[in-house]
Amino acid sequence: MKASIIGASGYAGEELIRLLHGHPQVEITYMTSERHTGKSISSLYPHLINIYDSKLESMENVRHIAEDSDVIFIALPHGHAMKIAQTVSDLPVRIIDLGADYRFTDTAIYEEWYHVKHTDPNADRAYGLAELYRAQVKQARIIGNAGCYTTASILALAPLVKTHLVRVDSILVDAVSGVSGAGRSPKESTHYPEFYDSFTAYGAVAHRHTPEIEQALCDMGGTPVTINFTPHLAPISRGILATCYADLREDVAPEQVDAAFEELYAGEFFIRLGGRGAYPATKYVRGTNYCDIAWHIDPRTHRVIVFSAIDNLVKGAAGQAIQNMNIAFGLSERMGLDLVPMYP
Repeated sequence: MKASIIGASGYAGEELIRLLHGHPQVEITYMTSERHTGKSISSLYPHLINIYDSKLESMENVRHIAEDSDVIFIALPHGHAMKIAQTVSDLPVRIIDLGADYRFTDTAIYEEWYHVKHTDPNADRAYGLAELYRAQVKQARIIGNAGCYTTASILALAPLVKTHLVRVDSILVDAVSGVSGAGRSPKESTHYPEFYDSFTAYGAVAHRHTPEIEQALCDMGGTPVTINFTPHLAPISRGILATCYADLREDVAPEQVDAAFEELYAGEFFIRLGGRGAYPATKYVRGTNYCDIAWHIDPRTHRVIVFSAIDNLVKGAAGQAIQNMNIAFGLSERMGLDLVPMYP
């Protein structure tokens, strides 16, 4: 298959290049960057020297790119994918958007949280969280790849909400990300002297991944869900650890919680269950598409605590996008992603 990457110069774009290089059924045909048009990708990422030295193109030629591609990955901030998808809507190319444009069923929610008018509300799209939306991903022309914080949080909570074991008005999520989640463009808050040897919360009560988590949990349980979500940044380059809290319903036994996770994720290669009492860590999933999940039950408060660890650039971005591509084209989901974590 021919795959092109729109926005190849960012961290998610670079990670797509790394992973697609090892995919036996994919050839990368085009890579674009508006900021670095004409430069070689290896001049921006020297670890790609003699592996990928091709020149970055402009996405102004997106129709030409689409005509010569089976799938286009869009690794750009929100607002761009809608324009690209509409420009090539008459062509038989599949689109996987790593941004937020196609993640929401109700585009009014997108407009409320992202402050951008949605210009393609009737697009044939699916939410790209593979383990929970596999059937929809297989059929849709456009796949709105799930966000990084949302992937870790939704996968941690879906079994409990789906089986109605927790009170959905009691859910709290504290999630910690590595600084690569903030992107490659320099910012004062992620400048090394400002960020090193520090740990900080940000975006409390207003982070844009909040409604995305709520939407998926509503889909799982069939009733509206409102959560508190607080993201944090840690002085690491990769990884997300989500800690999720919820009140168990009356008379729910620990064994029911265990069964909910084991039943929903039975046979899911990329979900690794540590079980009750374990502690996942970002180091154990580094560089892979795995999501490690474990849970604890507090008998004193009758509350369940779920830990979920992913690599934000892989399962939280590029790896999940490739998993969605594999589903969409009828390939093994593991193809190109059957990787051993990097350790230490």
